[in-house]
Amino acid sequence: MSIDPAGSLWLRRGRLRDGSLVDVRVADGRVTAVEPVSSDRVGTSLEGWLVLPALGEPHAHLDKALTAERVPNPAGDLMGAIEAWVAAEERGEFGLEEMTERATAAIRKLVANGVTSIRTHVNVGDSDARHVHLRAVRAARDATRHLADVQIVALMHSPLAGSEGAGNRRALREALSMGVDLVGGCPHLEVDGAGMIREALSAADEAGVGMDLHVDETLDPNMLTLVELARQVVATGFARPVTASHCVSLSVQSIETQREIARVVGDAGIAIVPLPPTNLFLQGREQPRSMPRGIAPIDVLREAGVPLALGGDNVQDPFNPVGRSDPLETASLAVMAAHQLPDAAYDLVSNGVRRVLGHEVADVVVGAPADFLVIDAASVREAIADAPLDRRVFKGGREVVVTTTTRRFHDDP
Repeated sequence: MSIDPAGSLWLRRGRLRDGSLVDVRVADGRVTAVEPVSSDRVGTSLEGWLVLPALGEPHAHLDKALTAERVPNPAGDLMGAIEAWVAAEERGEFGLEEMTERATAAIRKLVANGVTSIRTHVNVGDSDARHVHLRAVRAARDATRHLADVQIVALMHSPLAGSEGAGNRRALREALSMGVDLVGGCPHLEVDGAGMIREALSAADEAGVGMDLHVDETLDPNMLTLVELARQVVATGFARPVTASHCVSLSVQSIETQREIARVVGDAGIAIVPLPPTNLFLQGREQPRSMPRGIAPIDVLREAGVPLALGGDNVQDPFNPVGRSDPLETASLAVMAAHQLPDAAYDLVSNGVRRVLGHEVADVVVGAPADFLVIDAASVREAIADAPLDRRVFKGGREVVVTTTTRRFHDDP
C-alpha cells in the first residue's frame, strides 16, 4: 500500500475528459499528483464520475435572489423589474435578517451546483442609509467563506454624476470604507453616462479597486456607453481590472461595428460578461418579429481577444422569475441561443469566470487549485445536456457538498 505525505488525500477513480480513469492527490488546496488508478491507494472514491474545473458565477445579485413570489414583475421587462423592486423596498418588504438568510441560501444553492467563485452586485445608495443590502451580503459571505470565494460589487443607485448624485457618491465612499471589492453602476441608465463613468473610475482609482459596470442593457442601437467606458479607461490609464456586464446593444450592431468595438474593448483590457438567462427573459419584448436574443456577440469578442465569462445574473426575482442557480443552465443557453459548442460553453462558466475574477485557473493537473465539480456524466456535453443532480464539489481539495439522487421506475403492471 502506498504511503502519502501528511495532509495529502487521494481522490480515487475520477474520470478525465478523455475518458481515462485516474487517482488525483491533493494537498494544501492543490493538485499534487495525477496518476493511473491503483488499488493500493486509500482515499475518497469518485466512483468513475467526470472531474471538471469547478463552476463560477461572475454576476449574481444575492441581495435580490429568491424574491419572485414577493416581488412580481407583470410587465416582464427591465424597467418593470426595477419599478417592482423599488416599490417593494419602499413598502418595507426586506430587512437585514431576511436578506442575510436569502443571500446565504443563494450562495449555498450555487455551491451545491458546483460553484466555488462568485461575484455579486449589491445595491448601494443614499436611500439605503444603513447599508442593509451590503451588510446582509457581507454576513452571508462570512457564513459561507468555507464554501466559496465571494467578491462584492457596489451597484450604485442612479444618478452618480452631477449635483443630484452627491448622496450616492457619499454612499459609495462609505461602501468602499466597509470593504467592497469593486465599483459598479449603470451608466446607460443615467442622464450623464460619461459623467457616471468618470465618477466610478475616480472612486475606484482612489480606493485601489476594480470596476464592474452594468453596460448597455438595452436593444437600443444608439446606446453604446461601452465605447465611452473603453475611451475613459485608456485615457485615464486606469490600471485595475474593468468588467462590462450585459453589453446587450452590441448584439444589434452591424458585424463591422461589432468587430471595431470589440477591438477597442480588447485594447482597453476590458472583460465582458454576457448574461443569457436574464437577458433572454428581459430583452426583445418590443420586437415580436425575429425577436433578438439580447446576448453580447461572444464569438466576435473572443476573436478580438476580449476576456469573457458567462453569468446567470438574477435568480428567481423580478428580473428573472426562474433560474436554478446552476451555471450548467447558463452553458446550455449559450449552446442553444449563442451557438457555442459545449466545451467552449463550459469554459465560459468555469475557468472563464476565474480569469475575469482574477482567480487562478483550476484543472486536474499538478500545481493547479483543487477546485472541482465531480459529476455523474460521461462528457462535458452530457453534463450540460442532462445537468445531473448527482454532484460532488471540492474547494481547495476539500469536499464541501455531496448531492445524490434516487430514481425508481415502477414497471410492474
